[in-house]
Amino acid sequence: MTFNPLQERGIPLDKQVRNWSELNVTPIDPDHADPYTRCRIITMNGIETEAIFFNHHLARHCPDTETRQRLAHVRYMEAQQQRTVNWLLSGFNSVLETVLAYEQVATDLTSWVARMEPDPYLQQAYNFGVLEDFDHLYRYANLYEMIEHRRAEQVVDQLTEVMPGRPTYIQHRHPIDNVREHYDRQATAPISKLHALTIMAAEQQTMNFYMNVGPMYMEPIARQLYQEIGLVEEEHVTHYESLIDPGESWWEMLLNHEYNECYMYHSFMQTETDEKVKRVWELHLNMELEHLRIAAELFRRHDGRDPEEVCAPELPAPVTFEPNRAYIRELLATQIDVTTLGTGYVRDMHERFERWQREINGDGMIPSEQVITDNRHKSGEEYRLEIDGPHPVPSLRIDRTTRR
Repeated sequence: MTFNPLQERGIPLDKQVRNWSELNVTPIDPDHADPYTRCRIITMNGIETEAIFFNHHLARHCPDTETRQRLAHVRYMEAQQQRTVNWLLSGFNSVLETVLAYEQVATDLTSWVARMEPDPYLQQAYNFGVLEDFDHLYRYANLYEMIEHRRAEQVVDQLTEVMPGRPTYIQHRHPIDNVREHYDRQATAPISKLHALTIMAAEQQTMNFYMNVGPMYMEPIARQLYQEIGLVEEEHVTHYESLIDPGESWWEMLLNHEYNECYMYHSFMQTETDEKVKRVWELHLNMELEHLRIAAELFRRHDGRDPEEVCAPELPAPVTFEPNRAYIRELLATQIDVTTLGTGYVRDMHERFERWQREINGDGMIPSEQVITDNRHKSGEEYRLEIDGPHPVPSLRIDRTTRR
């Protein structure tokens, strides 16, 4: 059954405000909830946070008071939605358990998007990034075992494997090599725009989370690991945001943001297994339909175009959280030694990459490597969760002397 959000009417904006009791949602049970329910919550928190940030930036560049007031009204409703979504997470989870879930999101959401992406260049961007987030999950899982004495399968279940990806220490690249070519807004498929917005938002919230929680730890290795991986997430945000065509007007970008929110809430409403959470997705979808209507109205007024010129006439197939073990193993076997050069990808380590490696890894103490060494020493072996049998780590064609 097709669903065109541009033709649907949602809850009027004046009817969307909720009181404190309505906002005080009951969190999911961390011991019994589907791990992918937690992943959907984390994803939608990132989507809502990006929507709020974008709305603020748009308002700062808008000279018309009436329009800024309209944006402020929508933004307040988005802020209530973000609190509702994020507060579905349980306070019983430690920060590290939430971090493991963040990296599970990055692994399985990015893999799914890569599998569905019709543009080969954009698909390569997602394939490249997912091998790095996959390795972050492995590093954090070892930190979790070492300082909380628990194993990551209690968080990710048997859905996502935990083993080395592209080693984190070789993920540090010169900043200019993190900028990709953007898609062509006039030629690219509408689904590609939604994919880029979704993954950018997810990576952005991860970057922000690590920036803020990293210094709250007492353990030196934890502080150092958050710092290292947090800088890689900065690279990832640059990587993904550069895929979006900067030629889109502010009003076109607003329209795409609101359309994407409708798409994501509709997707998760179709796939959610927790009825209580599903009702939140349904309510928020009906709110977002009104936000999209307002964005379409502003787009017509300021850009003089019809929304149908840039948006899909119906929502694509729903975004789905599902295991991607075979897909990731194929990437591990074929793309682990890929790095970037300019806006492209290469397999041979080039001079700028090696120089940057010497700069950032120069003192020899690399947190992402040290955490594995420390956990082997403390636990007797490093932590892995290999569901489909052992997977040999492919050899990397990289001069290890760049670590010195």
